[in-house]
Amino acid sequence: MIADILTVYGDEVAPYKRTARNIGYKIGKLLEFWGAKRVSEINVTTCREYVTERGSASGAGADLKTLRSAVTHWHESEKYGPLTFIPKFWRPDEPPPRERWLTRDEAARLLKAAKPYRHLRRFIILGLYTGSRPGVILDLEWSQIDMRAGVLVRSKGPQARNKKAPKVKIGRRLFGHLKRWHKIDGGAGYVCAFEGPNHPGARRVEDPHWTWRKVVEAAGLKDVKRHTLRHTRATWMAQAGVPLFEAAGFLGMSTKTLERTYAHHDPAHQERAANI
Repeated sequence: MIADILTVYGDEVAPYKRTARNIGYKIGKLLEFWGAKRVSEINVTTCREYVTERGSASGAGADLKTLRSAVTHWHESEKYGPLTFIPKFWRPDEPPPRERWLTRDEAARLLKAAKPYRHLRRFIILGLYTGSRPGVILDLEWSQIDMRAGVLVRSKGPQARNKKAPKVKIGRRLFGHLKRWHKIDGGAGYVCAFEGPNHPGARRVEDPHWTWRKVVEAAGLKDVKRHTLRHTRATWMAQAGVPLFEAAGFLGMSTKTLERTYAHHDPAHQERAANI
């Protein structure tokens, strides 16, 4: 049964991945549709049916990728495999790259709305100034920041091949924020730690989903996700004329990915190109 395959994948593989929580969510969604089915029932038709029932092509596509990984793990395992039937998977086309990024004014509004939430305000500032992935920022500890050298070490351990998190130079503006926060925190614990009346003692922020939505709404913004901060940093650098190679190294991605996904220019910044 596919339920058994997903359970094994959730127990043996997911816990050792940085995206374990997200994988768990996907497995829950997959079980609702696939749990009572067998591997032999995985085909183009049932995959399309899953996409329809899921109601989100991008979400269903990511789920089906997890399902394929789970089936592959079972098939290649000496304990469970091999399978006598190798299914044919189908996934919808990848959605076009999101072009949403924040203008300087929008970023200021977002920061103002986040003022009551210290952990989220820090999260936004770090996202805008480093372009780091949301998970990297939430995991960031003071031990990863070298204030003397002015360097931030994004990753504490091994990095996924497609999710590089290189060290990043701390700019002057961000350094001022970090210096103040370091003094407040005493240089220990998580940089974006949450502390409230019902939660004494700073603790790691697992998922600021509810607070994020509240702040975005208060700022009067639409279609702004946490990953939008990374898009914004990349776009601001592109608009400022930072060479692709340099920007890609700073963000931890290939120049091809940066150019295809992030380098969306506001026409107002094309004045020089238009008037040559």
